Amino acid sequence: MITARLILLNRRIRGFTGRLRLVAAWLHADSRGDLVAAGCGLLLVLAFAPFDCYPLAILMPACLFWLVGGVNLRRSAWRGFLFGFAEFLFGVYWIYNSIHVVADAPIWVALLMLVGLAAVMGLYLAITCALAVWLTPGSGAVRWLCAFPALWTLLEWVRSWFLSGFPWLSLGYSQIDSALRGYAPIMGVFGVTLVTVFSAGLLLCVGSRCLRITPRLVSLGVLVAIWGLGGVLATLQWTQPAGPAITVSMVQGDIPQTTKWAPETFEPTMQLYRRLTEEHWTSQLIIWPEAAVPDYYDDVKESYLDPLEQAARLHGTDMLIGVPTEDVAGGQYYNSVISLGRHDGVYNKRHLVPFGEFFPVPEWVRRWLELMDLPYSDFTPGAGDQPLLRVAGYPVGISICYEDAFSDEIMRALPQAALLVNVSNDGWFGDSIALPQHLEIARMRALEAGRYLLRDTNTGITAIIDPSGRVTSRIPMDQAGVLTDEVVPYAGSTLYARTGIWIVMSLLLLLLLCIAVPHRYIFKRK
Repeated sequence: MITARLILLNRRIRGFTGRLRLVAAWLHADSRGDLVAAGCGLLLVLAFAPFDCYPLAILMPACLFWLVGGVNLRRSAWRGFLFGFAEFLFGVYWIYNSIHVVADAPIWVALLMLVGLAAVMGLYLAITCALAVWLTPGSGAVRWLCAFPALWTLLEWVRSWFLSGFPWLSLGYSQIDSALRGYAPIMGVFGVTLVTVFSAGLLLCVGSRCLRITPRLVSLGVLVAIWGLGGVLATLQWTQPAGPAITVSMVQGDIPQTTKWAPETFEPTMQLYRRLTEEHWTSQLIIWPEAAVPDYYDDVKESYLDPLEQAARLHGTDMLIGVPTEDVAGGQYYNSVISLGRHDGVYNKRHLVPFGEFFPVPEWVRRWLELMDLPYSDFTPGAGDQPLLRVAGYPVGISICYEDAFSDEIMRALPQAALLVNVSNDGWFGDSIALPQHLEIARMRALEAGRYLLRDTNTGITAIIDPSGRVTSRIPMDQAGVLTDEVVPYAGSTLYARTGIWIVMSLLLLLLLCIAVPHRYIFKRK
């Protein structure tokens, strides 16, 4: 009886995969296949916020793996490049807005920056596909289950730090609402990427006519087990409350970036923040977003910040305020968060945004920028060993804007930090998909750390994220207001907070070693 059912299932799978092979043969024509590869990269953007079609993060890589099968090394690299180029061209199109609309750079500069970034990002997937084909010639299952998952994850990790790093649209972020999120407290976002790409390889194995029915059924079983285990892991609590809940208020000023630094808007901005704050002195912690004060700390200390601190102490409230600071003697400028109240302190942003907060270019390029009347500025990165700020009776881990995209930056504060705070100014990106994408990244950081993450922004999205990565409350975008809620300080560490990237690296090494094993010992082919 069991044998008969297996034979029937095998016939049905054969019929389905037979039709897929006809489609695949049509797609493998060079120009059509190239076009489909670019289209798959474009569709992959829909796996991320705000679209949240997370199954596409498995289906689209699987399509790419199929498209590079049976083509030469150069064509596989080209299709990988087209996939990555299309993904980032449409996934981070908002860079054009920040460079041209907000920074007022010429259109050609904004387009050059956007296309250049997309091209560089495409190179990572070009290298991934070329190496996978080169390491596993003519080998479907081993390529899908070993080479592609290992190389995709490895190159994505390299992308997160090479030349300052650009970890945006890492594949693992797309799974923040799927069962695979359960792997984040163990292996972090790159571990989720690895499991996601491995799932894509298993899906190809299930539908492959090159494999016998038993390996295909085994692949299906492993795929179901991976997702089932992820669902179970997602229910575990890795950290525990460290004290009673505290009341937090986060101010969203909604000051347009195009007028934020104009002299005539300074006084109205300061009055707005003071008025919104005075309505919430009963909160134990009040947070203002990145560069909420559009002037240097020393210039507003006596006239504005000192009276504000006296009021905070009178009400027993601590404050975290985004304000630029400067070292006049050393000629250094910092993007900072200061604490006011019972404990004074300052955090200087460590990981600066290339071409946004500093320009990694030689001096002759700087002179050219001045001659062309192009906007540029330089901040100084903060020290790597800054002490944690203490507010509302607890140490907190501070990050500013782009820093929360770097997991290792956030993990530095653990396990000492009881809360995580990110202040940001996504007003640079207008009303684009950058804002929900950034919130998705912050959700992954909270899940990795097992901590509440308080995210205060200038124009949106201000939100409170719990240790499981869920948004518990938020303020609508493009609206001035205050988000007040209770959060619980947490103690303890997730496995990822203790081990960092090493579990993922060990798995990548294991998969790469499997490539050297004779293929017949892994999957029997017909």
